[in-house]
Amino acid sequence: MNKINKLFSENKDRKLLSLYFCAGCPTLEGTADVIKTLERRGIDMIEVGIPFSDPMADGPVIQDAATTALKNGMSLQVIFNQLKAIKDEVHIPLVLMGYLNPIMQYGIEAFCRSCVDSGVSGVIIPDLPFKDYQEMVKPVADRYDLRIIMLITPETSEERIRFIDANTDGFIYMVSSAAITGAQRSFDDAKQEYFRRINAMNLRNPRMIGFGISNAQTLKAAQDNAAGAIIGSKFVTLLSESKSADEALDKLFDALKQ
Repeated sequence: MNKINKLFSENKDRKLLSLYFCAGCPTLEGTADVIKTLERRGIDMIEVGIPFSDPMADGPVIQDAATTALKNGMSLQVIFNQLKAIKDEVHIPLVLMGYLNPIMQYGIEAFCRSCVDSGVSGVIIPDLPFKDYQEMVKPVADRYDLRIIMLITPETSEERIRFIDANTDGFIYMVSSAAITGAQRSFDDAKQEYFRRINAMNLRNPRMIGFGISNAQTLKAAQDNAAGAIIGSKFVTLLSESKSADEALDKLFDALKQ
């Protein structure tokens, strides 16, 4: 069974926590250490960012991380090499998150094969059109038992959400806001209503809520309305500041209590 499906099927009675970081930031060789530290500290799933020069959905924190990673020499091939080296040591799901351009340059078939060879269970491609997903990516990904995770936002229509739910597997990434990534202090009434509206749809796939989670209030709102939460910008900031995954996690856990 795919590790993503296994994670959700075995943890229906508790809320999950997934963290995002950009491979190659703050250091080129630190990716493996960050992953192993997060697993050791109890993180349920990890999103490994593929740095890209034009990350349109990302705020300044993740843009800066991607710039640092590219300057450090990180590339898709380097990521695969680093992940493959620790494949047998990592037992939680790894999800690559990156834009379509580098993946297309790598080649869809080669990309999916490299994902499996390096222990990756799923991929998030924010700028992948759904038609291209169905026609070009899904048939290949299915052969490799690789989950392609789709995003929904407050602007996504009910018809499209149900279509995504029926044609994907793993989980749905429920973006808290249509804006770019970045930490927020709270979720307003409109976002809370969005969470309730999606809850009422009783979708087949589990959902994880991301974008803006940085404190106890936003974490609770996400966990109350989905299978769990995804934290990106807050952790990326702390990791860049401390240069230590353990120290960044300590500070993150403290922040999530406030």
